Amino acid sequence: MYGVILAGGSGTRFWPLSREEYPKQLLKIFGNQSLIQATLSRIADLIPSNQTYIATNPSQAEQIKFQLKPSREGPHFIYEPMGRNTAAAIGLAATYLRKRFQDGVMAVLSADHFIREPQVFIEALRLGESLADEGYLVTLGAKPTRPETGYGYIQKGKPFPNQPGASTVQRFVEKPNRETAEQYLKREDHFWNTGIFLWKISTILAEIKQFVPELSEGLKEIEQKIGTAEEAEALARVYPTLPSISIDYAVLEKSDRLAVISTDMGWEDVGSWSALDEVIERDENGNILTGNVVNIGSSNSIIYGQKRVVAVVGLKDIVVADTEDATLICSKDKAQEVKKVVEALKGRNGDEHRVHRTVIRAWGSYTVLEEGRDYKIKRILVNPRARLSLQMHHKRSEHWVVVAGTARVTCGESVYTIQANQSTFVPMGVKHRLENPGDEPLQIIEVQSGNYLGEDDIVRYQDDYGRVEAKKG
Repeated sequence: MYGVILAGGSGTRFWPLSREEYPKQLLKIFGNQSLIQATLSRIADLIPSNQTYIATNPSQAEQIKFQLKPSREGPHFIYEPMGRNTAAAIGLAATYLRKRFQDGVMAVLSADHFIREPQVFIEALRLGESLADEGYLVTLGAKPTRPETGYGYIQKGKPFPNQPGASTVQRFVEKPNRETAEQYLKREDHFWNTGIFLWKISTILAEIKQFVPELSEGLKEIEQKIGTAEEAEALARVYPTLPSISIDYAVLEKSDRLAVISTDMGWEDVGSWSALDEVIERDENGNILTGNVVNIGSSNSIIYGQKRVVAVVGLKDIVVADTEDATLICSKDKAQEVKKVVEALKGRNGDEHRVHRTVIRAWGSYTVLEEGRDYKIKRILVNPRARLSLQMHHKRSEHWVVVAGTARVTCGESVYTIQANQSTFVPMGVKHRLENPGDEPLQIIEVQSGNYLGEDDIVRYQDDYGRVEAKKG
């Protein structure tokens, strides 16, 4: 069985903690593991890393690789040039798997789910694998624990003989209103639609061909170029033209091959701030308090802080999330609408929807301290024995001042060392590299000057972290 983890979403309803280039699947919400790390851990005993594929976009891949530290054996990556919803993402993954393995069962998972009972989940996957081998499109259903209006539902049909927990699917149900959700909770035949699927590669591609022929034709064009020098060009050209539609609408609601496995695995889709109420223990007043928080008399609220003090008084059913550059305050019942804030921010040509002020990299981190029209000031931290790529910028120069540690600098043909209280200048258009040869963290202040200061003004020539050489971005 092959695992395909969908990890291309931006988690807009979890802003400001989640950003486009640091989405919620990378957040450590429930402990020492991020959501995507926990997803891989759950399936590790069933699906080895060399049979696991992460479907994501290039802008998020670097952070995911930094967390997962993939080896040559896996997990492997499938890159979407842009988001085109789940039908295209699943179809692309199935196309790559068919090219490499011809056929087999693929389990499609999301990178941002929470599951309380992982063993029940694994047993459901094993049952699903056997049904998928018989040609069924299998989805896992989770037993409802409350009248949830934010999830879709599945109504099960006739049970499969000798397959406890497995049934045909009578119908998919859209997100219901409160009254309808309360009725579903009382019944035994309605389950939450988890979006976890199992099917044979050949089966899902045949169903896509039948129900979404334009998607099938595009995938076939990409498949013909996989493994050739034209692969990247074909993917960049064809993928944006594929229909943007969910796999549920595209295939599952039309197919007669459906099966559902009813589970009580404690599944939750961590889709918005209000979902934390279901997965994190609350205090005696129903609050979830994280970070540097001072609370006086609040109840049933979620307060998330970081370094600076967040003080709240007398809040009820409120979400407060504070980061270095943005603060969210909303009522819990409006938490699903946080994505509208992200849409509004996109129209302002800022970065608050895209990146955090502090950005984690494989070699360390950088924090934007100040920026204006033609300048940007960063604090850069380089881990011991780590180095940035050998790179060049077309539109900016950089001035580096060492605050702590020792820096080895490559600038053009020169290689030299500078200490704390010393500085150096990197002209526009000159190849350069910053590295930390010591055993202590290196900290520098970088002042950028130029008429364009975007992070995509970079050409890499050498890199230690698997990023494509001479790649822009």
